[in-house]
Amino acid sequence: MATDREQQLMRHAFALAQNGPERGVNPRVGCIIATPDGTVLSEGWHMGAGTPHAEVAALSTLAKDAARGATAIVSLEPCNHTGRTGPCVDALLDAGIARVVFAASDPGRHSRGGGARLAAAGVDVEGGVLAADAEALLGDWLPTARLHRPLVTLKWASSLDGRTAAPDGSSMWITGPESRADAHLLRARHDAIAVGTGTVLADDPSLTARDADGVLLDAQPVPVVFGRRAVPESAALRRHPHPFTHYDGRDLSHDLSDLRDRGVRTLFLEGGATLASALLRAGLVDTIVAYLAPALIGGDRLALTDIGVRTIDDALRPQLTDVTRTGDDVRLTLSMKGNR
Repeated sequence: MATDREQQLMRHAFALAQNGPERGVNPRVGCIIATPDGTVLSEGWHMGAGTPHAEVAALSTLAKDAARGATAIVSLEPCNHTGRTGPCVDALLDAGIARVVFAASDPGRHSRGGGARLAAAGVDVEGGVLAADAEALLGDWLPTARLHRPLVTLKWASSLDGRTAAPDGSSMWITGPESRADAHLLRARHDAIAVGTGTVLADDPSLTARDADGVLLDAQPVPVVFGRRAVPESAALRRHPHPFTHYDGRDLSHDLSDLRDRGVRTLFLEGGATLASALLRAGLVDTIVAYLAPALIGGDRLALTDIGVRTIDDALRPQLTDVTRTGDDVRLTLSMKGNR
């Protein structure tokens, strides 16, 4: 069991971790090397992809053999794979570390298992120390590592009867300015924003996050397009601050996994109905944000198409987590947990 001093040092490791970048493919991690009685020998944190991991950063400040017999306190289980850098497990073993205390377990496909390997090599290992605090620190990195894909938020704006456009195809504007401003703030809070090629060809969206005056917000999501058709050379998204990524959408699970490998943890899905329905059918949507306007349109231009429901018993039933009024509209936020 971790001592009071080790728990105190773990909290300091959490603080060290926050010196690292908040976004990107890698997590924030802090590490402290201490003597068995709790005297700190060195400390370090991960500063971003391609830089030394926290354990290596801490060890690098010590003379050879200075860490032999010492304890490593790490906010995340030491990694067990070779990526841009070598396995932290190897670095700890080479340094002669005798005990490792870590908080959250690493769920990564290739990086997990470090604790077990250390224990097999004779190192005293204590995991799960202040794990809840570590999970809060890791934020959305942890669920995306477990899912091997970004967290996906599906957003639509529709009339009260679920129509996203009138029978003639016109859709500007179903919802009011307050809802549109709110949606742009949501765009800015996500790493990437996605649409299908049908939406690109029909609406020519810019996929930028803007204020009420049309000025670009500081944070801009990376544009992503799914579909087999080409994006026109004149498309507005080609003028986006970030270059767009294009997938044919034949294997959505693979595409989302690739996005995560590129550092995308959160994906904001704007449309259209074909792409949204495909992701729902595949169980790849985590949150739904629906703006409902007090308008009735009728017709067949629905927010969704076939999502695999054949009887009422098959209906997807997301959990309502928030209801907020945005001007004359209502924003519903729902969790798909339990429907994946």
